Amino acid sequence: MACTFISKGRKEPCKDIVGGIRAVYFIDDDLTITYDSSDTDAIDSVGTSIDAFKYVVKGGSSFEQTITSSRETGTTFYDQTLTLQFKKLDKDTHQQLALLAVSLPHVLIEDYNEQVWLMGTENGADVNGGTIVTGTAMGDLSGYTLTLTAQEKKPANFLHKTAADETAATTITGVGVTVSSTDIDP
Repeated sequence: MACTFISKGRKEPCKDIVGGIRAVYFIDDDLTITYDSSDTDAIDSVGTSIDAFKYVVKGGSSFEQTITSSRETGTTFYDQTLTLQFKKLDKDTHQQLALLAVSLPHVLIEDYNEQVWLMGTENGADVNGGTIVTGTAMGDLSGYTLTLTAQEKKPANFLHKTAADETAATTITGVGVTVSSTDIDP
Protein backbone atom coordinates (compact mmCIF):
# COMPACT_ATOMS: atom_id res chain seq x y z
CA MET A 1 0.00 0.00 0.00
CA ALA A 2 1.39 3.38 -0.98
CA CYS A 3 1.47 6.12 1.63
CA THR A 4 -0.16 9.48 0.97
CA PHE A 5 2.42 11.92 -0.38
CA ILE A 6 2.58 15.70 -0.40
CA SER A 7 0.62 17.47 -3.10
CA LYS A 8 1.95 21.06 -3.03
CA GLY A 9 5.21 22.96 -2.92
CA ARG A 10 5.90 26.14 -0.94
CA LYS A 11 7.30 29.50 -2.04
CA GLU A 12 9.42 31.76 0.15
CA PRO A 13 6.87 33.82 2.16
CA CYS A 14 6.90 37.58 2.58
CA LYS A 15 8.50 39.11 5.68
CA ASP A 16 5.18 40.26 7.14
CA ILE A 17 4.86 38.26 10.37
CA VAL A 18 6.07 38.58 13.96
CA GLY A 19 6.60 36.09 16.76
CA GLY A 20 4.89 35.87 20.10
CA ILE A 21 1.63 34.96 21.80
CA ARG A 22 -0.97 37.64 22.58
CA ALA A 23 -3.36 35.59 24.71
CA VAL A 24 -4.49 32.09 25.64
CA TYR A 25 -8.04 30.96 26.29
CA PHE A 26 -8.68 28.00 28.59
CA ILE A 27 -11.74 25.83 27.89
CA ASP A 28 -12.95 23.15 30.30
CA ASP A 29 -16.01 22.04 28.28
CA ASP A 30 -16.34 19.06 25.96
CA LEU A 31 -15.93 20.22 22.38
CA THR A 32 -18.02 19.32 19.34
CA ILE A 33 -15.66 20.22 16.55
CA THR A 34 -16.87 21.03 13.05
CA TYR A 35 -14.19 21.22 10.40
CA ASP A 36 -14.22 23.30 7.23
CA SER A 37 -15.73 21.04 4.56
CA SER A 38 -12.85 21.69 2.17
CA ASP A 39 -9.98 21.96 4.70
CA THR A 40 -9.73 19.62 7.71
CA ASP A 41 -6.87 21.71 9.13
CA ALA A 42 -9.32 24.56 9.76
CA ILE A 43 -12.01 24.47 12.45
CA ASP A 44 -15.34 26.17 11.76
CA SER A 45 -16.83 25.57 15.21
CA VAL A 46 -15.93 24.00 18.55
CA GLY A 47 -19.55 23.82 19.72
CA THR A 48 -22.19 26.23 20.91
CA SER A 49 -21.91 28.46 23.96
CA ILE A 50 -18.49 27.15 25.02
CA ASP A 51 -17.03 29.22 27.88
CA ALA A 52 -13.40 30.31 27.67
CA PHE A 53 -11.25 32.22 30.13
CA LYS A 54 -8.77 34.64 28.58
CA TYR A 55 -5.26 35.15 29.95
CA VAL A 56 -3.27 37.95 28.32
CA VAL A 57 0.47 37.31 28.08
CA LYS A 58 3.29 39.59 26.97
CA GLY A 59 6.72 38.10 26.31
CA GLY A 60 8.14 34.97 27.92
CA SER A 61 5.42 32.74 26.42
CA SER A 62 5.63 30.40 23.43
CA PHE A 63 3.88 27.53 21.64
CA GLU A 64 5.86 24.74 20.00
CA GLN A 65 4.88 21.51 18.25
CA THR A 66 7.35 18.66 17.81
CA ILE A 67 6.74 15.95 15.21
CA THR A 68 7.67 12.44 16.37
CA SER A 69 7.65 9.83 13.63
CA SER A 70 9.01 6.29 13.86
CA ARG A 71 9.62 3.95 10.96
CA GLU A 72 10.18 1.08 13.42
CA THR A 73 6.76 1.39 15.08
CA GLY A 74 4.88 3.02 12.20
CA THR A 75 3.65 5.86 14.41
CA THR A 76 3.53 9.63 14.02
CA PHE A 77 2.25 12.06 16.63
CA TYR A 78 2.67 15.67 17.69
CA ASP A 79 3.92 16.87 21.07
CA GLN A 80 2.44 20.30 21.78
CA THR A 81 4.15 22.47 24.40
CA LEU A 82 2.79 25.78 25.65
CA THR A 83 5.06 27.76 27.96
CA LEU A 84 3.39 30.67 29.75
CA GLN A 85 4.66 33.47 31.96
CA PHE A 86 2.31 35.54 34.10
CA LYS A 87 3.60 38.63 35.86
CA LYS A 88 2.68 39.53 39.46
CA LEU A 89 1.69 37.17 42.26
CA ASP A 90 -1.88 37.48 43.56
CA LYS A 91 -4.38 35.34 45.44
CA ASP A 92 -6.93 34.98 42.62
CA THR A 93 -4.38 33.87 40.00
CA HIS A 94 -2.88 31.51 42.59
CA GLN A 95 -6.29 29.83 43.02
CA GLN A 96 -7.11 29.67 39.31
CA LEU A 97 -3.74 28.18 38.33
CA ALA A 98 -4.13 25.54 41.08
CA LEU A 99 -7.48 24.56 39.50
CA LEU A 100 -5.93 24.56 36.03
CA ALA A 101 -3.14 22.23 37.21
CA VAL A 102 -5.63 19.45 38.04
CA SER A 103 -7.78 19.76 34.90
CA LEU A 104 -7.41 18.74 31.24
CA PRO A 105 -8.24 21.96 29.39
CA HIS A 106 -8.38 22.66 25.69
CA VAL A 107 -6.40 25.81 24.93
CA LEU A 108 -6.92 28.40 22.22
CA ILE A 109 -3.66 30.15 21.44
CA GLU A 110 -3.79 33.58 19.77
CA ASP A 111 -0.62 35.04 18.29
CA TYR A 112 0.29 38.54 17.13
CA ASN A 113 -0.49 37.58 13.50
CA GLU A 114 -4.17 37.05 14.38
CA GLN A 115 -3.82 33.30 14.01
CA VAL A 116 -5.59 31.09 16.54
CA TRP A 117 -4.83 27.41 17.18
CA LEU A 118 -6.54 24.77 19.28
CA MET A 119 -4.14 22.86 21.54
CA GLY A 120 -5.22 19.49 22.95
CA THR A 121 -7.99 19.06 20.40
CA GLU A 122 -8.82 15.43 21.23
CA ASN A 123 -6.98 14.70 24.48
CA GLY A 124 -6.84 18.02 26.28
CA ALA A 125 -3.67 19.48 27.77
CA ASP A 126 -1.81 18.70 30.99
CA VAL A 127 -0.04 21.14 33.26
CA ASN A 128 3.23 19.30 33.76
CA GLY A 129 5.41 21.97 35.28
CA GLY A 130 5.64 25.49 36.50
CA THR A 131 6.93 27.80 39.17
CA ILE A 132 5.64 30.39 41.60
CA VAL A 133 8.59 32.72 41.96
CA THR A 134 9.36 35.98 43.76
CA GLY A 135 12.66 36.59 41.98
CA THR A 136 15.96 37.57 43.57
CA ALA A 137 16.85 40.96 42.08
CA MET A 138 14.52 43.90 41.54
CA GLY A 139 14.34 43.20 37.79
CA ASP A 140 13.47 39.49 38.17
CA LEU A 141 10.08 37.94 37.50
CA SER A 142 7.70 37.96 40.42
CA GLY A 143 4.95 35.76 39.10
CA TYR A 144 4.12 32.38 37.61
CA THR A 145 5.51 30.15 34.89
CA LEU A 146 3.45 27.29 33.56
CA THR A 147 4.13 24.53 31.03
CA LEU A 148 1.23 22.70 29.40
CA THR A 149 1.71 19.72 27.10
CA ALA A 150 -0.53 17.67 24.86
CA GLN A 151 -0.03 14.72 22.53
CA GLU A 152 -2.21 14.57 19.46
CA LYS A 153 -2.44 12.61 16.21
CA LYS A 154 -2.37 15.84 14.19
CA PRO A 155 -0.83 19.28 14.66
CA ALA A 156 -2.94 21.95 16.35
CA ASN A 157 -5.72 23.06 14.02
CA PHE A 158 -6.19 26.64 12.88
CA LEU A 159 -9.50 28.24 13.72
CA HIS A 160 -11.26 29.13 10.48
CA LYS A 161 -11.11 32.76 9.42
CA THR A 162 -13.17 34.33 6.70
CA ALA A 163 -12.75 37.75 5.11
CA ALA A 164 -15.21 39.20 7.64
CA ASP A 165 -13.22 37.82 10.59
CA GLU A 166 -10.34 40.26 10.70
CA THR A 167 -9.85 40.39 14.47
CA ALA A 168 -8.91 37.45 16.63
CA ALA A 169 -11.78 38.22 19.02
CA THR A 170 -14.29 37.88 16.16
CA THR A 171 -12.62 34.66 15.08
CA ILE A 172 -12.91 33.15 18.53
CA THR A 173 -16.52 34.16 19.13
CA GLY A 174 -17.31 33.10 15.57
CA VAL A 175 -16.57 29.44 16.36
CA GLY A 176 -18.97 29.08 19.29
CA VAL A 177 -16.71 30.30 22.10
CA THR A 178 -17.95 32.88 24.61
CA VAL A 179 -15.06 34.61 26.30
CA SER A 180 -15.79 35.17 29.99
CA SER A 181 -15.90 38.79 31.11
CA THR A 182 -14.82 37.76 34.63
CA ASP A 183 -11.18 38.78 34.88
CA ILE A 184 -8.59 38.74 37.62
CA ASP A 185 -7.42 42.26 38.39
CA PRO A 186 -3.98 41.69 39.95
